Amino acid sequence: MTLQKARELLKNHVYIGHGYSRNAAKLVLAEVSREHGQEAVDALIVDLNMTEVFGFQPGERFKSP
Repeated sequence: MTLQKARELLKNHVYIGHGYSRNAAKLVLAEVSREHGQEAVDALIVDLNMTEVFGFQPGERFKSP
């Protein structure tokens, strides 16, 4: 997945901001981590304000089930 596609998906999940969107955002971030590394995940968390919406913190690790 490209970072641009991940950003688009995550913007939608942040906009909705519910429990299911939180879980979906975790899956997207796990994919980003696997393909692009933790730095890309941290940048998305900060840029999309996911700390406020979902409580995600830079440095938090995400894994897909």
